[in-house]
Amino acid sequence: MHAPSVLVPAFVKAVRDNTEASFRSIMAEPIPGIYTFEMLQPRFCEMLLSEVENFERWVHDTRFRIMRPNTMNKFGAVLDDFGLEAMLDKLMNDFIRPISKVFFPEVGGSTLDSHHGFVVEYGMDRDVELGFHVDDSEVTLNVCLGREFSGGELFFRGVRCDKHVNTETQSEEILDYSHVPGYAVLHRGRHRHGARATTSGSRVNLLVWCRSSVFRELKKYQKECSSWCAECQREKKERQCFSIAATKQELLKRIGNTSS
Repeated sequence: MHAPSVLVPAFVKAVRDNTEASFRSIMAEPIPGIYTFEMLQPRFCEMLLSEVENFERWVHDTRFRIMRPNTMNKFGAVLDDFGLEAMLDKLMNDFIRPISKVFFPEVGGSTLDSHHGFVVEYGMDRDVELGFHVDDSEVTLNVCLGREFSGGELFFRGVRCDKHVNTETQSEEILDYSHVPGYAVLHRGRHRHGARATTSGSRVNLLVWCRSSVFRELKKYQKECSSWCAECQREKKERQCFSIAATKQELLKRIGNTSS
């Protein structure tokens, strides 16, 4: 992977400077925990799209059965299956992990050590939309490759642990994001999201699910996920407020007994 021919210069510089300020200088954060920024060169997007098309043509011509990206997408391909594993490893280690170390430390952002890289395809003759879900990742990179399309917006609805994945969405957690070719979205894998229907054209996205074996091992021993799950945080705050109110009530009761 030759970074200058793959990544836009501003993104490369921000990662090489490797500070929170340099990362934020190229990013937007429309709601907490969702980061968007320009990332891929247009020429590289076209090359990757062409490579995927060549692979799919070979699959069709040889009638070879391949593994699709996940249980939800019927179209697309796993990039590791045709030679891009090393490139995606370098992308994760050299570019995604430094950013994740700053913005997602509580979910293993500094210890990302494996990935699942794939492309998904949306259109009238492909997958049309994607339902509400969370990813099997600690950190997810989602980059639009193109091409001409309308619709297909991502919608985000808050970060949740397994226990709270189906709980109610708070108003401040709602975000709809429209894809732009070459632009990336970076978020926690447990940030609930989905994709609205692609109403015309064809949209192809590159996704890299980044995982941390250290975080997954530690999570086995966690009783709660209040450091990153919004619902765990809300419940913890409720318990604290209840405890304070109960303590206050008890003190008032004691003062009343003393004065009488």
